[in-house]
Amino acid sequence: MPRRLLCAAITALLATPAASAAGNPRLTIYSADNDALFSGSSQGTLDAGHALVHEQRTLSVAAGNHEIRIGGLPATLDPEAIAVGFGSGSTVSVLGQRVVLANASTNGALDGAIGSQVSVQTGGIPAATGGGGFTGELLGASDNGVLIRTSDGKVHLVHQYQSVTLSADSVSGGSSVLLDVSAKSGGNRDALLTYTTSGLGWRAAYTATLESGSTCRMQFKPEASIANRSGRDYGGANIQLVAGQPNLGNRGVRVYNSLQVTAQMAKAAPMPVQASLGDYRSFTLAGAVSLPNGTVTLTPLYPTQALSCAREYVVDDGNAYFPPKPNTNDYGAQDYRDRPIASTLAFTAPDALPAGTLRAWTTDRDGAPALLGEGNVADTPKGQRVSVQLGESFDLRATRERTEFHVDARAHTMTEAYKITLTNGGDAARTVTLRERPNRWREWSLTSSNIKPSKQTPQLLEFKVPVPAHGDATLTYTVRYNWTAQDL
Repeated sequence: MPRRLLCAAITALLATPAASAAGNPRLTIYSADNDALFSGSSQGTLDAGHALVHEQRTLSVAAGNHEIRIGGLPATLDPEAIAVGFGSGSTVSVLGQRVVLANASTNGALDGAIGSQVSVQTGGIPAATGGGGFTGELLGASDNGVLIRTSDGKVHLVHQYQSVTLSADSVSGGSSVLLDVSAKSGGNRDALLTYTTSGLGWRAAYTATLESGSTCRMQFKPEASIANRSGRDYGGANIQLVAGQPNLGNRGVRVYNSLQVTAQMAKAAPMPVQASLGDYRSFTLAGAVSLPNGTVTLTPLYPTQALSCAREYVVDDGNAYFPPKPNTNDYGAQDYRDRPIASTLAFTAPDALPAGTLRAWTTDRDGAPALLGEGNVADTPKGQRVSVQLGESFDLRATRERTEFHVDARAHTMTEAYKITLTNGGDAARTVTLRERPNRWREWSLTSSNIKPSKQTPQLLEFKVPVPAHGDATLTYTVRYNWTAQDL
């Protein structure tokens, strides 16, 4: 704030009682899929993530009408979704409240330390060791200076200073809420602070370690990855994670320039308690968990277990769209040459799997872990199939060409045929899944194919094609479309 506003605020700051934290906060953290929230990059929007926080605070209240400042709140606080309650039968009434949002600069940290003991250095020797400067309670801060109350009760407005030394537990966020209260008597009062904030989110992190052998088996390790970029620490928190996609609306954006990402690996930790929460799933973590600002914390979702799996190689063409009338134009053959083939890992979900990222590992010829690739897992109920694309196979290629196209307008029919050639330059035989989607019209039939389809629906033809090592294989098929005069 400008100098004149700092001076004008001295009287009010001297009369502002302090608020201290009490008890463990309770956090309900919702799933988030924004990569910026979980990365170490200083770029990206921090409107990602959403959490509901309940905190018990002990407030120092004076008799009469006055203002109470509650600091240490996240920089990404939603100012329109905050409530403070003193409980039924309390002698304290809240007349109004306003939120002071943190600055996206070093003053944000000073704002969060208001009410704490600090040491302001104005010369070459720290004030705490008898040098030039002041030691006392921080009352206010801006780009123009800081406001300090020393032990003799005097207030100092310091414009020129070299540094401000804060206690280790004084910086936990930059936003504050100012309460206008009316109290019949003074003393300490317990209050429940409830608010929502962005900058907090979670997603699942799955590790699949493939076992050696001719059969696909893997060690499946599900964890929760919890990101805190809210601008404050949460120590000893009771945490509930919510899986699903509730509509949370739009929230403000904050950008931080110094994110330090760490991973806190839980060893032999108790598993979360899973339950239904309306249309969603919840995971309540066992015990208290600390979420320092600027960290990503990993904690188990389920015990590690061995699962059967399948390595699949897939070519997926077309889409489920059908035109409003038969497409008889002689184009749109969708040919391709030497196309890479997707490498996937598939398995059956052993439990309800929240959305997240799966990383698949194997062992190289020297016995060292090697990353096969990673892909996204959608929210998946227990017992449903999961298929994750890990990348593209180096050795497999596909070439597709149309071999026939004929339209009989009088008979209201159309015939189209394709030839797909698969090549395998590797040392092991592979089975490639070809997914073809005839999409010239909704009424069609398969009239011939050299390989029987493994799956056929009104929108899909699927073929399993074995391809020998250092060899090739070919699929040919013909589709006939039919329509009536009313369809034109």
